[in-house]
Amino acid sequence: MLAGASSWSDRSLVRDGGFYPSRRQSAAERLHYYATRLPLAEAATTYRFPPTPQLSKRWADALPPGFTLDLRAWSLLSGAPTWPESLWPDLQGYVRPSRRDGAKLYRDRLPAEVVGQCWERFCHAISPLSDAGALGAVIFRYPPWFCPRLPAWEELAALPARMAGFRVAVELTSTRWFEGDVCEQTLGFLEELGIAFVCRDESPGTNPVVAATQDLALVRFPGRAVGPGPWRYRYSHDELASWVPAVRDLASGAKEVHLIMDNCWRTDAVDNAASLLELLG
Repeated sequence: MLAGASSWSDRSLVRDGGFYPSRRQSAAERLHYYATRLPLAEAATTYRFPPTPQLSKRWADALPPGFTLDLRAWSLLSGAPTWPESLWPDLQGYVRPSRRDGAKLYRDRLPAEVVGQCWERFCHAISPLSDAGALGAVIFRYPPWFCPRLPAWEELAALPARMAGFRVAVELTSTRWFEGDVCEQTLGFLEELGIAFVCRDESPGTNPVVAATQDLALVRFPGRAVGPGPWRYRYSHDELASWVPAVRDLASGAKEVHLIMDNCWRTDAVDNAASLLELLG
Protein backbone atom coordinates (compact mmCIF):
# COMPACT_ATOMS: atom_id res chain seq x y z
CA MET A 1 0.00 0.00 0.00
CA LEU A 2 1.58 3.22 -1.24
CA ALA A 3 0.40 6.77 -0.58
CA GLY A 4 1.51 10.13 -1.90
CA ALA A 5 0.49 13.48 -3.37
CA SER A 6 -0.51 14.38 -6.90
CA SER A 7 2.20 17.04 -6.95
CA TRP A 8 5.60 17.35 -5.31
CA SER A 9 6.16 20.82 -6.80
CA ASP A 10 2.89 22.62 -6.10
CA ARG A 11 3.66 26.29 -5.50
CA SER A 12 1.95 26.44 -2.11
CA LEU A 13 3.84 23.34 -0.97
CA VAL A 14 7.21 24.68 -2.10
CA ARG A 15 6.78 28.28 -0.93
CA ASP A 16 4.46 28.10 2.05
CA GLY A 17 4.34 24.54 3.28
CA GLY A 18 7.66 24.18 5.06
CA PHE A 19 7.88 20.63 3.72
CA TYR A 20 11.16 21.13 1.88
CA PRO A 21 14.33 22.10 3.74
CA SER A 22 15.02 24.93 1.28
CA ARG A 23 13.09 26.89 -1.33
CA ARG A 24 16.25 27.00 -3.42
CA GLN A 25 16.33 23.32 -4.17
CA SER A 26 16.40 22.39 -7.84
CA ALA A 27 13.47 20.47 -9.31
CA ALA A 28 15.48 17.25 -9.19
CA GLU A 29 16.51 17.88 -5.58
CA ARG A 30 12.90 18.47 -4.57
CA LEU A 31 11.74 15.24 -6.20
CA HIS A 32 14.56 13.28 -4.58
CA TYR A 33 13.78 14.78 -1.17
CA TYR A 34 10.08 14.05 -1.59
CA ALA A 35 10.93 10.43 -2.40
CA THR A 36 12.71 10.10 0.95
CA ARG A 37 9.49 11.01 2.75
CA LEU A 38 6.78 9.19 0.79
CA PRO A 39 6.81 6.11 -1.49
CA LEU A 40 4.46 7.41 -4.22
CA ALA A 41 3.67 10.51 -6.25
CA GLU A 42 1.51 11.35 -9.22
CA ALA A 43 2.77 13.59 -12.01
CA ALA A 44 -0.44 15.50 -12.71
CA THR A 45 1.17 18.21 -14.86
CA THR A 46 1.34 15.73 -17.73
CA TYR A 47 -2.44 16.11 -18.05
CA ARG A 48 -1.91 19.59 -19.52
CA PHE A 49 1.40 19.07 -21.35
CA PRO A 50 2.95 15.76 -22.35
CA PRO A 51 6.45 15.30 -20.95
CA THR A 52 9.53 15.08 -23.10
CA PRO A 53 11.73 11.96 -22.99
CA GLN A 54 14.40 14.15 -21.41
CA LEU A 55 12.08 15.20 -18.58
CA SER A 56 11.04 11.60 -17.96
CA LYS A 57 14.71 10.65 -17.82
CA ARG A 58 15.45 13.43 -15.29
CA TRP A 59 12.57 12.23 -13.12
CA ALA A 60 13.81 8.66 -13.30
CA ASP A 61 17.37 9.71 -12.41
CA ALA A 62 16.16 11.68 -9.38
CA LEU A 63 14.17 8.81 -7.89
CA PRO A 64 15.63 6.23 -5.49
CA PRO A 65 15.05 2.52 -6.13
CA GLY A 66 11.62 1.35 -5.07
CA PHE A 67 9.85 4.67 -5.53
CA THR A 68 6.71 4.66 -7.70
CA LEU A 69 5.56 7.51 -9.92
CA ASP A 70 2.04 7.41 -11.35
CA LEU A 71 1.48 9.65 -14.32
CA ARG A 72 -1.69 11.34 -15.53
CA ALA A 73 -2.30 10.89 -19.25
CA TRP A 74 -2.31 13.95 -21.48
CA SER A 75 -5.82 15.41 -21.76
CA LEU A 76 -5.93 15.09 -25.55
CA LEU A 77 -5.68 11.30 -25.30
CA SER A 78 -8.78 11.07 -23.11
CA GLY A 79 -10.82 13.41 -25.30
CA ALA A 80 -10.79 16.25 -22.78
CA PRO A 81 -10.27 19.90 -23.82
CA THR A 82 -6.60 20.52 -24.43
CA TRP A 83 -4.34 23.53 -24.72
CA PRO A 84 -3.40 23.81 -28.45
CA GLU A 85 0.14 24.83 -27.49
CA SER A 86 0.62 21.46 -25.79
CA LEU A 87 0.90 19.84 -29.23
CA TRP A 88 4.38 19.20 -30.52
CA PRO A 89 5.65 22.13 -32.67
CA ASP A 90 5.63 20.18 -35.93
CA LEU A 91 1.95 19.31 -35.37
CA GLN A 92 0.83 22.85 -34.55
CA GLY A 93 -0.01 23.49 -38.20
CA TYR A 94 -2.93 21.07 -37.96
CA VAL A 95 -4.68 23.33 -35.45
CA ARG A 96 -7.07 25.75 -37.11
CA PRO A 97 -6.05 29.40 -36.59
CA SER A 98 -9.24 30.13 -34.64
CA ARG A 99 -8.22 27.48 -32.13
CA ARG A 100 -4.73 28.80 -31.42
CA ASP A 101 -5.50 31.83 -29.29
CA GLY A 102 -6.89 30.66 -25.98
CA ALA A 103 -9.60 28.34 -27.30
CA LYS A 104 -9.32 24.70 -26.25
CA LEU A 105 -8.57 21.95 -28.74
CA TYR A 106 -10.53 18.70 -28.99
CA ARG A 107 -9.12 15.47 -30.34
CA ASP A 108 -11.86 14.98 -32.91
CA ARG A 109 -10.82 18.23 -34.62
CA LEU A 110 -7.48 16.71 -35.62
CA PRO A 111 -6.79 14.29 -38.49
CA ALA A 112 -6.67 10.64 -37.44
CA GLU A 113 -3.01 10.31 -38.46
CA VAL A 114 -2.09 13.24 -36.20
CA VAL A 115 -3.94 11.69 -33.27
CA GLY A 116 -2.06 8.45 -33.94
CA GLN A 117 1.20 10.37 -33.78
CA CYS A 118 0.14 11.86 -30.44
CA TRP A 119 -0.39 8.40 -28.95
CA GLU A 120 2.97 7.16 -30.22
CA ARG A 121 4.90 10.21 -29.07
CA PHE A 122 3.32 10.20 -25.63
CA CYS A 123 4.29 6.54 -25.14
CA HIS A 124 7.81 7.27 -26.35
CA ALA A 125 8.09 10.24 -23.98
CA ILE A 126 7.23 8.24 -20.85
CA SER A 127 9.32 5.19 -21.78
CA PRO A 128 12.41 6.32 -19.77
CA LEU A 129 10.35 6.10 -16.57
CA SER A 130 9.08 2.66 -17.49
CA ASP A 131 12.55 1.47 -18.48
CA ALA A 132 13.86 2.60 -15.08
CA GLY A 133 11.16 0.62 -13.26
CA ALA A 134 9.79 3.81 -11.69
CA LEU A 135 6.51 4.13 -13.57
CA GLY A 136 3.42 2.91 -11.75
CA ALA A 137 0.24 3.50 -13.73
CA VAL A 138 -0.73 5.87 -16.52
CA ILE A 139 -4.05 7.30 -15.36
CA PHE A 140 -6.63 8.34 -17.93
CA ARG A 141 -9.08 10.80 -16.43
CA TYR A 142 -12.13 11.00 -18.66
CA PRO A 143 -14.37 14.10 -18.84
CA PRO A 144 -17.93 14.10 -17.43
CA TRP A 145 -19.50 13.73 -20.88
CA PHE A 146 -17.64 10.43 -21.41
CA CYS A 147 -20.64 8.23 -20.62
CA PRO A 148 -21.51 4.53 -21.10
CA ARG A 149 -22.44 4.73 -24.76
CA LEU A 150 -21.02 2.67 -27.62
CA PRO A 151 -18.21 5.11 -28.58
CA ALA A 152 -17.04 5.21 -24.95
CA TRP A 153 -17.01 1.41 -24.62
CA GLU A 154 -15.02 1.25 -27.88
CA GLU A 155 -12.62 3.90 -26.59
CA LEU A 156 -11.92 1.86 -23.45
CA ALA A 157 -11.54 -1.33 -25.48
CA ALA A 158 -8.84 0.30 -27.64
CA LEU A 159 -6.84 1.58 -24.67
CA PRO A 160 -4.72 -1.55 -23.92
CA ALA A 161 -3.42 -1.70 -27.51
CA ARG A 162 -2.71 2.03 -27.63
CA MET A 163 -0.78 1.82 -24.36
CA ALA A 164 0.83 -1.57 -24.89
CA GLY A 165 3.61 -2.21 -22.39
CA PHE A 166 2.26 0.20 -19.75
CA ARG A 167 -0.04 -0.32 -16.79
CA VAL A 168 -3.19 1.66 -17.41
CA ALA A 169 -5.84 2.98 -15.02
CA VAL A 170 -9.03 4.88 -15.76
CA GLU A 171 -10.85 7.50 -13.72
CA LEU A 172 -14.47 7.79 -14.82
CA THR A 173 -15.96 11.08 -13.65
CA SER A 174 -19.50 10.54 -14.96
CA THR A 175 -21.75 8.90 -12.37
CA ARG A 176 -23.67 7.16 -15.16
CA TRP A 177 -20.99 4.46 -15.23
CA PHE A 178 -22.07 3.40 -11.75
CA GLU A 179 -25.85 3.50 -11.97
CA GLY A 180 -27.72 0.24 -11.45
CA ASP A 181 -26.57 -2.73 -13.51
CA VAL A 182 -24.17 -0.55 -15.50
CA CYS A 183 -21.80 -0.48 -12.52
CA GLU A 184 -21.13 -4.22 -12.62
CA GLN A 185 -20.88 -4.07 -16.39
CA THR A 186 -18.32 -1.28 -16.16
CA LEU A 187 -16.14 -3.02 -13.59
CA GLY A 188 -16.38 -6.36 -15.38
CA PHE A 189 -15.40 -4.77 -18.69
CA LEU A 190 -12.34 -3.12 -17.14
CA GLU A 191 -11.36 -6.43 -15.57
CA GLU A 192 -11.58 -8.19 -18.94
CA LEU A 193 -9.43 -5.50 -20.54
CA GLY A 194 -6.81 -5.61 -17.78
CA ILE A 195 -7.37 -1.96 -16.89
CA ALA A 196 -7.18 -0.71 -13.29
CA PHE A 197 -10.08 1.26 -11.84
CA VAL A 198 -9.53 4.50 -9.93
CA CYS A 199 -11.82 4.72 -6.89
CA ARG A 200 -12.66 8.21 -5.65
CA ASP A 201 -13.37 9.58 -2.21
CA GLU A 202 -16.77 11.24 -2.34
CA SER A 203 -18.55 13.90 -0.32
CA PRO A 204 -20.27 12.84 2.91
CA GLY A 205 -23.52 10.99 2.29
CA THR A 206 -22.32 9.55 -1.01
CA ASN A 207 -21.15 5.97 -1.25
CA PRO A 208 -17.95 5.65 -3.29
CA VAL A 209 -17.48 2.73 -5.66
CA VAL A 210 -14.61 0.68 -4.24
CA ALA A 211 -13.33 -2.14 -6.43
CA ALA A 212 -10.15 -3.64 -7.84
CA THR A 213 -10.30 -4.68 -11.49
CA GLN A 214 -6.60 -5.53 -11.78
CA ASP A 215 -3.68 -6.46 -9.56
CA LEU A 216 -3.32 -2.71 -9.06
CA ALA A 217 -6.00 -0.69 -7.26
CA LEU A 218 -6.06 3.08 -6.92
CA VAL A 219 -7.93 5.55 -4.72
CA ARG A 220 -7.98 9.29 -5.36
CA PHE A 221 -8.67 11.74 -2.53
CA PRO A 222 -9.65 14.99 -4.30
CA GLY A 223 -10.67 16.94 -1.23
CA ARG A 224 -14.20 18.05 -0.46
CA ALA A 225 -16.32 20.76 -2.07
CA VAL A 226 -16.06 23.34 0.70
CA GLY A 227 -14.40 26.72 0.99
CA PRO A 228 -12.58 28.36 -1.93
CA GLY A 229 -11.82 25.07 -3.68
CA PRO A 230 -12.02 21.30 -3.06
CA TRP A 231 -8.24 20.97 -3.09
CA ARG A 232 -7.96 23.34 -0.10
CA TYR A 233 -9.26 20.64 2.19
CA ARG A 234 -7.34 18.80 4.86
CA TYR A 235 -8.78 15.39 5.66
CA SER A 236 -9.34 14.77 9.35
CA HIS A 237 -8.00 11.75 11.20
CA ASP A 238 -11.50 10.24 11.33
CA GLU A 239 -12.09 10.76 7.61
CA LEU A 240 -8.86 8.97 6.75
CA ALA A 241 -9.53 6.23 9.30
CA SER A 242 -12.92 5.56 7.69
CA TRP A 243 -11.09 4.49 4.53
CA VAL A 244 -8.79 1.99 6.25
CA PRO A 245 -11.15 -1.04 6.04
CA ALA A 246 -11.85 -0.39 2.34
CA VAL A 247 -8.16 0.03 1.52
CA ARG A 248 -7.29 -3.17 3.33
CA ASP A 249 -10.06 -4.93 1.44
CA LEU A 250 -8.60 -3.66 -1.83
CA ALA A 251 -5.18 -4.88 -0.75
CA SER A 252 -6.55 -8.36 -0.16
CA GLY A 253 -7.46 -8.63 -3.84
CA ALA A 254 -4.68 -6.62 -5.46
CA LYS A 255 -0.90 -6.74 -5.30
CA GLU A 256 -0.61 -2.96 -5.03
CA VAL A 257 -2.86 -0.16 -3.80
CA HIS A 258 -1.98 3.42 -4.71
CA LEU A 259 -3.53 6.15 -2.55
CA ILE A 260 -3.29 9.55 -4.26
CA MET A 261 -3.93 12.72 -2.29
CA ASP A 262 -5.15 15.38 -4.72
CA ASN A 263 -5.77 18.05 -2.06
CA CYS A 264 -2.53 19.83 -2.90
CA TRP A 265 -2.58 22.92 -0.75
CA ARG A 266 0.48 23.65 1.37
CA THR A 267 1.27 20.42 3.26
CA ASP A 268 -2.26 18.99 3.30
CA ALA A 269 -1.65 16.29 0.68
CA VAL A 270 1.75 15.13 1.95
CA ASP A 271 0.63 15.17 5.58
CA ASN A 272 -2.58 13.29 4.80
CA ALA A 273 -0.63 10.70 2.79
CA ALA A 274 1.77 10.11 5.67
CA SER A 275 -1.10 9.90 8.17
CA LEU A 276 -2.99 7.37 6.05
CA LEU A 277 0.11 5.18 5.77
CA GLU A 278 0.48 5.34 9.56
CA LEU A 279 -3.16 4.32 10.03
CA LEU A 280 -2.67 1.39 7.67
CA GLY A 281 0.31 0.21 9.66
